[in-house]
Amino acid sequence: MTENSLDTAGRQAAANQAAANQAAANQAAGARAAAAEPGSVDAADGLDGTGSSTVVTSSPGGGRPPRPTLGRRAVTFADSLWRPALVLAVFFAAWWFVAAREYVPNYLVPTPGQVWETMTTQWSELARHTVVTLYETVLGFVLAAALGLVTAVAIAYSRTLDKALYPIVLFAQVIPKIAIAPLLVVWFGLGLTPKIILAVLIAFFPVVISGVAGLRSTDPELLDLAATMGAGPWRTFRKIRFPNALPHLMAGLKVAVTLAVVGAVVGEFVGASEGLGYVLLLANGNLDAPLLFADLILMSAIGIVLFVLVEIAEALLIPWHASRRAGVSLTTS
Repeated sequence: MTENSLDTAGRQAAANQAAANQAAANQAAGARAAAAEPGSVDAADGLDGTGSSTVVTSSPGGGRPPRPTLGRRAVTFADSLWRPALVLAVFFAAWWFVAAREYVPNYLVPTPGQVWETMTTQWSELARHTVVTLYETVLGFVLAAALGLVTAVAIAYSRTLDKALYPIVLFAQVIPKIAIAPLLVVWFGLGLTPKIILAVLIAFFPVVISGVAGLRSTDPELLDLAATMGAGPWRTFRKIRFPNALPHLMAGLKVAVTLAVVGAVVGEFVGASEGLGYVLLLANGNLDAPLLFADLILMSAIGIVLFVLVEIAEALLIPWHASRRAGVSLTTS
């Protein structure tokens, strides 16, 4: 079996549903365009010998759309940003109004200016704690992604492992992680290890579920075709199963990377001497609302940045998927 043949088969499996939807949309658009043109022929024309023989040709622009220019990409990027920017502006305006008017005491809800002053004056200390939490989050996420993918492959390929591992994975997920965090601190101390383990435990489940769903969604006929062409299990996985599972897997990774932040912070709540969770406990104990708000903003920034990085990785790995193509309509109207 040649490498090119298997590559083609893999791409066909990954884009099969998207191609079918696109073909149906193109057919409907062509029918509407033909009905709108003056010289178009109705379906009943010519059946009685009196209809016109005019043939409707496709428009010159009906081929593959040209690649967007740099200016067009900038416009698209700006168009995708102004809505969330507007929502954030309204939120900060409401926050400033409530805090400035002291509808809520400032020791409970500080003004944005007070939070900004705290971030600037204590930036070196906050940056140090942010790096610690970021390290715990990234390492926990990477381990969870690797272990989750291996577990998903084992469950998808083996019925025995499916029945043996799946209940254990579900049992581990339903246990409240805040309940086992003190036990991890007792076992592994106050260092980074319990925080990383907690991040792995929280981020592990979405990767497994999405990976199993993706690996099991491969068209069985395509797998039979690969087998008849002489492809072994490893080549079938590498060329067909894994590319087909990537859209599901990337969705799970985007969920997991945000949960990894939660796991790291929860571990710092229980026992730590550094990290944003530790700073949050200090600010809460001292009723330091500006520091507490600044800490929450930094936690959110970590999750947003990591989510965007996974989004970029998804765009690079599966640019062919329908969810990544611009202009694909998600409705029938």
